[in-house]
Amino acid sequence: MNQLDALRQWTTVVADTGDFKQLSVSRPQDATTNPSLILKAVQKPEYRPLLDETVKKHAGKPLDEVIDRLLVRFGGEILSIIPGRVSTEVDARLSFDTAATVARGERIVALYKAEGIDTEKRLLIKVASTWEGIEAARELEKKGIRTNLTLLFSFAQAVACGAAGVQLISPFVGRIYDWYKKSAGAKWDEAASAGANDPGVKSVREIFNYYKQHGIKTEVMGASFRNVGQIQALAGCDLLTISPELLAELAASNEPLQHALDAKAASGGDIAKVSYDEAGFRFALNEDAMATEKLAEGIRAFAADAVKLEKLMQESGK
Repeated sequence: MNQLDALRQWTTVVADTGDFKQLSVSRPQDATTNPSLILKAVQKPEYRPLLDETVKKHAGKPLDEVIDRLLVRFGGEILSIIPGRVSTEVDARLSFDTAATVARGERIVALYKAEGIDTEKRLLIKVASTWEGIEAARELEKKGIRTNLTLLFSFAQAVACGAAGVQLISPFVGRIYDWYKKSAGAKWDEAASAGANDPGVKSVREIFNYYKQHGIKTEVMGASFRNVGQIQALAGCDLLTISPELLAELAASNEPLQHALDAKAASGGDIAKVSYDEAGFRFALNEDAMATEKLAEGIRAFAADAVKLEKLMQESGK
């Protein structure tokens, strides 16, 4: 049994890609996308026609709507290959606007429904884990729209997401690792900070254990991996969303894989229950320099790629 198959025993494997033609190889249950992945995909010759066709078909409509239609086009292609759910992201430029995020999420759902897709079972609306984003997710969940809270770097964000009853969270393992490595500079010890000691892995493990101990139903999906060691150290997490390159690396290895995270064992933990109002959440996030910086950086990067995608669409429409 290779490591990818071994991982599937305990964890739902999710592909993190806009390159849906690779999905039949890795056979993931679910798939996630984001603006950066879609931008990367449409710059390839085999995917550019999807952008051009979408722009031509919906000429004259607002640019933000055409972008959503492109995201849904990719999502539909992905869903034709995988058996599970796809995550489609709300524009990161709305990360601090609850009402606009709710409206955008509802429109994406409506576009999927128009394609005959069972959105309750097969779609997650992806929203940034700002206070406003979490409140938007709370509203969407009440409407029966399942959400995936992304750009999550801190325990405080995870606690607030659990309290809001969101379907799933995506803590970003690799970006947490990046921050600590950069911060340590020449003092960084790669070997001592690998595997279970990786700061990103430790963050996800704490969140996973807290959720399981307190009976929080929100699913934990580790994301943004830099190496297979991070994935191996989180075997047993509810879900892991993994790039095609790292999926291939796992599939190529026949080394034994240990069950690292165990929900039953975590349920007997002793992490105190925490709750946050808005002021408490903002202060807790502010106290975490890594999470504050990576959240802001992530929103800026996704917003910049959304602008690049808009420019490609405008060029295509000329």
